[in-house]
Order: sequence, then C-alpha cells, then structure tokens
Amino acid sequence: MGKNLTSRAEDYSKWYNELVVKSDLAENSGVRGCMVIKPYGYAIWEKMQGQLDKMFKETGHENAYFPLFIPKSYLSKEASHVEGFAKECAVVTHYRLKNAEDGSGIVVDENAKLEEELIVRPTSETIIWDTFRKWVQSYRDLPLKINQWANVVRWEMRTRLFLRTAEFLWQEGHTAHTTREEALEEAELMMNVYADFAEKYMGVPVIKGTKTESERFAGAEETYCIEALMQDGKALQAGTSHFLGQNFAKAFDVKFANKEGEQEYVWATSWGVSTRLMGALVMTHSDDNGLVLPPQLAPIQVVIVPIYKGLEQLDAISEKVEPLVKELRAKGLTVKYDTRDTHKPGFKFNEYELKGVPVRLAVGQRDLANGTFEVARRDTLTKETVGADEVVGKVVSLMDEIQENIFQKALDYRKEHITEVDSYDEFKKVIDGKGGFVSAHWDGTTETEDKIKEETKATIRCIPLDAEKEEGKCIVTGKPSNKRVLFAKAY
Repeated sequence: MGKNLTSRAEDYSKWYNELVVKSDLAENSGVRGCMVIKPYGYAIWEKMQGQLDKMFKETGHENAYFPLFIPKSYLSKEASHVEGFAKECAVVTHYRLKNAEDGSGIVVDENAKLEEELIVRPTSETIIWDTFRKWVQSYRDLPLKINQWANVVRWEMRTRLFLRTAEFLWQEGHTAHTTREEALEEAELMMNVYADFAEKYMGVPVIKGTKTESERFAGAEETYCIEALMQDGKALQAGTSHFLGQNFAKAFDVKFANKEGEQEYVWATSWGVSTRLMGALVMTHSDDNGLVLPPQLAPIQVVIVPIYKGLEQLDAISEKVEPLVKELRAKGLTVKYDTRDTHKPGFKFNEYELKGVPVRLAVGQRDLANGTFEVARRDTLTKETVGADEVVGKVVSLMDEIQENIFQKALDYRKEHITEVDSYDEFKKVIDGKGGFVSAHWDGTTETEDKIKEETKATIRCIPLDAEKEEGKCIVTGKPSNKRVLFAKAY
C-alpha cells in the first residue's frame, strides 16, 4: 500500500493529520469538532487505560461513575471554576422534540423547556463534590479516593484529532483528605504516576513541574503537570494534577467531624489525562514512514508475514509458524499471523510499517529450507536473519530494546532542545528558530508572562520541580529572579 505521507520537514501538522487517518487511529465524524476513534486507535487507548487503571488502583483509588449532566447552578457555586469553563460549555435547554407543523422536519418543542438548564460536563468537580457531601461525615470516611473513566465536552471551534476535540475521553480523579499536607502529597503522587506511565509505557520523556497562577486549573491553588516535547519543537501538556485546597469543599459544604468532634472542611485534589496522550504518542516517536509504537502499548507487537505461491507452500509455512505463534503468545506477546491471500507481502510490509508494529517476521521457501526467519525492527527499519531455534528469544529481547531505544531517542531530542537564554532578543531567536524548551529567568508577574505570550506565542510550560536556585534577571523587565522556568510554543 502506498503511504503517500507528507514529510514532517515539509509540513508537520499535515503529516500528523494524514498519519492519524491513514494508520486507522481516528477520523473526523459527522458531528463538527468530534472524532471517531477507530478499532486500531481504540486498542491503543485500551492499553493505556488498562495500565493507568492498574496504577490508580495500586495507589488506593476506586472507580465510580457520575452523571454526564450538571445543573447550571452547581457550576456557579465555585466562582473561578465557572469563569474558567463558561465559554466552553454545551448547554441542554429542552427535553423533547416534535414534528414541525409545516412538515419541514423535527424541531425543538418550545413547551418542553427545562426549569434549570443542564451543562454537558466539561469536568466533573461540581457534580462530584455535591455527591461527596453525602458520603463524608467523619474523619473515618477519609481519605476518599475516587476515579472515573468518562467523556467530557468542551466546545472547541478549532479542532485536531486527539489533540483538541469538542468531545474527548479521559479519566478524572477526585479525592478528599483530612489535611492540607495529605492532599498536597496526593496531588504530587498522581503527577508522579503520570510521569512513570509516560516514560515507562509510552516511551515519552517528561518534565515535572508546577503551573504559573495564570495557567492553573480553574479553582486550583496549585497545578502540577508533566510536559513533553514533540518532534516539531512544540510542547504538549501530557497530564495535570491539581491541589484544590478547600475551595470546592466550602462551595459544596463538604465537612467532616475530626477526632475531637469538631467540624472541618476537607482538602481536595483532582487529576486527569485524556486521549490527548494518543497525539503525544504519535508526535513523539513516529516518522515519515508511519507510526512508531512502543511495544508496551502496541495492539500488535509481532506480525508474521508468509511469502508463498499456492496453498501447498502456505501449508508448509503454517506448519512451521503456528507453533511459533503459540510460543510467542505464551511469552505474553500479541501476535498476528497474516495469511490473507488478497494482498501481496509487499503491501503487508507497508501496512504494518505504517501502523507501527514493533517487530515483523517474514518467512518464505528459502527460510523454510534454511530454518530461519527474517526479523525486521520498526524503530530502526533494520532487518536480520535469525535461526528458528533462536527467534523466540530474539523477539522477546527486542521488545525491551525497542522500548528503550525510542525513549532514549526522544530523550536525546529533548536534551538537544532545551536552551538557556539570558536576553529577550536571544529568547525570540530561539523560539522562532530552533524551538523546543527555552529556559529563562522570569520576574514572577502575570503582566510579563502575558507580554511574552502576546509577542512570541510562547507560554510558561512549567516551573520545573528540580529547578535549581539561581540568581538572575528577568529577560523582559530585568527584575530579580531566583530560578529559571521553561517556555515553549505549545499544542
């Protein structure tokens, strides 16, 4: 199959859009701004979801489910929260349709207006905290650690598959604690869970940090984040974890009786990652030939392609391959043996290269005679001939090698694209040219942050948690600064 992908160097954005569609991850739907996640793309999301869900449960969280609809009055109870989401909300105003009297079609029944409008959830803090009020009475009920897998709607006008759509899939964790310290520990813990998942399973190196006040989640006192760097030098926020203080507890009157019998407001966190991770996966590793998937998340880890003429040759190859398939599956690998007679081997090679299958085995008559397999790696596009008695061990070891190699490649790219600057002119030159993360001093004011964003389109991606104390001067105002922050243009 011809890939006909636009190259990354020619037009990175076009390359990304074409790759997501041609590799069967997703496509635009009949609903403006929404996408259809196709089976191959959803299989990757299921693997992400499964691993994250395991990690959440290992840290003491339980899954629940809350309503899609939120009464409008709930949203207005936390002032900064409603201000942050008001412009993105989809609103349900009526509950019935009817046939138009002139026969022109279906119209909204004007007599079926809701007494109170319902918001299609942009995030669930308000409905969950209304519920938590019923669940929490005593310190014995805490900590409350709840996660839900759900869809949310944020009305986006300019959309891009996985990166920004009106409806997307995600998980959102919501927890309640007896003390400020415990809630802060929880928020930082979940940031670390996200970072571990991104690096160990996605193969995406991330920088852990906190957001500036203007970039925080609406209603949060602190937002922890993990930031990744894509191959075009733009940053992508891969996950966030928020310390909410007592803002939502006070808005929804969620109190508990402490050990002395006194009433206190609980302390809260929320945290989430979404199908945006799919975009990060594509943009971090893939190349001009198609997807490059980490073995940990690939729906198909090994594909075996027979090269034959006639059923007699296929039967002979299958006799050799089928025990191998069982042996590889016994090692925990997902294996596909592609015996389709509707496509030639060359087409299949192209197809699985486009879809990012980590390892491809090919076997023909010569291989049968020699007792060998051709083993091809997707990450390096290299091939070697391996004896039949060694092939299982080779494939198993390649899973770890490929996982490590693509992570290291992405890490090397990020290291090469973190640039320290000490002047605004140098800052602008790097942002417009080399790209990537720019490490610079900032005076800590929103005014300076806004000025930089307006003039360069770069934002403060995070204040790194491991940032060393360093006396310096803000690149814009010259005012004192005691640490560098990371700027970048971002998705």
